[in-house]
Amino acid sequence: MLVGGAGLYLRNSSTIAGREEGQRPFLLAHRGIAQTFDLAGVTADTCTARIIHPPQVPHLENTLPSLRAAFDAGADQAEIDVQLTRDGQLAVFHDATLDCRTDGTGTVGEHTMDELRRLDIGYGYTSDNGTSFPLRGSGVGLLPTVAEVFAALPGRAFKVDLKRDQQADGDALADFLGTLPADRLATVTVTGGDTAVAAVRRRLPQVRTASRATIKSCLIDYAGIGWTGHVPDSCRHLELPLPARYGRWLWGWPNLFVARMRGVDTRVVLVRGEGEWSAGFDTPADLAELPDGWTGGIWTNRVDVIAQDR
Repeated sequence: MLVGGAGLYLRNSSTIAGREEGQRPFLLAHRGIAQTFDLAGVTADTCTARIIHPPQVPHLENTLPSLRAAFDAGADQAEIDVQLTRDGQLAVFHDATLDCRTDGTGTVGEHTMDELRRLDIGYGYTSDNGTSFPLRGSGVGLLPTVAEVFAALPGRAFKVDLKRDQQADGDALADFLGTLPADRLATVTVTGGDTAVAAVRRRLPQVRTASRATIKSCLIDYAGIGWTGHVPDSCRHLELPLPARYGRWLWGWPNLFVARMRGVDTRVVLVRGEGEWSAGFDTPADLAELPDGWTGGIWTNRVDVIAQDR
């Protein structure tokens, strides 16, 4: 039994994965480079634009200047949030409603793209409980479409997060992605709710995706057979966003697990946080929390701060 246990341990020891020469972590810039805030006390109803830290950068999330800055700073991929407008366009915007960070009201789906372009998406940001609004007036006309983002940043890799779990949103995104050449499509990741992501997977099975259902299926299956070194089919072509505390229960964690997943075109992205909400690796001190020799993905709001230290 002891011999068998030793063999099982050695077969799944992270040390056997090693680190390829020059290999470094993959940096995923969350909504580009933009304003940050303290997650303490945040709920699903919190207007995070009202609780930002004093601005250190001039950028607004999910805008072309923010995304350009992220890639210039060293991002390997940028995440954008996407929702379908009333006139069937894919707007790049995070919130369920417009009221928090813009001077508009209602939802993205209740407006046309032309109406959304007229909004000031920097209107609601404050770091001092509303005494000042340092970004007000800076966001008029900056809300882009997915097509505009891809056209303005050719050759760049994007993670597209579908904010509404609706088949219509998934179908609209699949329509757009289907127009991309194969080499560009290979750089795209699609995440979101089960229904929306499933709509993309059905039509574009070669695209890396992530939803609650796909992540759960992969991790359960891997827990059952991962000790053998085999990666189940349910883990292919995925993104796996994981807090470090979950990873420690996975066969081969950290580096062998990452290498196994990389072998089936699945990217493991580490996020910070122990609570309901994910946090980014946004400071050099945060990077000290990474597993030794980490070569998977790193989720960050401040790629400009950590890129040189990865």
